[in-house]
Amino acid sequence: MALNPRSQVQGRTVGRTYTGEIDAGLRAYMLRVYNYMAMGLTLTGIVAYFVAHTPALLEIFYTQSAQGIQPTLFAYIAMFSPLAFVLVLSFGINRMQASTAQLLFWAFAGVMGLSITHIFLVFTGASIARVFFITAGVFAGMSLYGYTTKRDLSGFGSFLFMALIGVILASVVNIFLASSALDFAVSVIAVLVFVGLTAYDTQRIKSTYAESDGHEMTQKKAIYGALSLYLDFINLFMLLLRFFGNRE
Repeated sequence: MALNPRSQVQGRTVGRTYTGEIDAGLRAYMLRVYNYMAMGLTLTGIVAYFVAHTPALLEIFYTQSAQGIQPTLFAYIAMFSPLAFVLVLSFGINRMQASTAQLLFWAFAGVMGLSITHIFLVFTGASIARVFFITAGVFAGMSLYGYTTKRDLSGFGSFLFMALIGVILASVVNIFLASSALDFAVSVIAVLVFVGLTAYDTQRIKSTYAESDGHEMTQKKAIYGALSLYLDFINLFMLLLRFFGNRE
């Protein structure tokens, strides 16, 4: 049976149109993820800067003593509160509405701002800005790699997750050892881990996109993806600040 050239051309045209629709939808989805992440980081920065430069609020979280700046009980609460938001979003996002997930994400970003207020007390503003742009450059490069690479990073992600657990355990042990050499080694490894996680998470977020998802599901996926990239960025920023930040 002879093939119809016109049918072949039409088939290829339909295929290209469908692929184009998926690509356009994927780009819009990833743009939404990055926008949420960027707005979350902006909110975090505004809250941290505002509290650090408002004496009445700053006194709630930190006190000045002969030993230097000391955190209050509220500061410790602020430091650990973001973890609660991450756990709620991670394990409950499938059961909540997109609007609720979005509200929790903004609340998380705001509380994170409270938890890192101390950086404006410890480091100069110029060095904070410099490290932020360094972090943004590293993050952008690794996220672009994760988005464009054809290599499957899922196995790499498992290794990074185990390395992250090792970093956390070593950090806890070093609380008691107080070893500067171990602290430096752990910080270097942690930087490498979050650099790798940026690429891995970007590819994972890209792979979760489905053209058939409704608006509600797409919103929730975008928020959860933004949370993952936000955590990669903020952790990388705080680690690099320890290496390149100039202290007051």
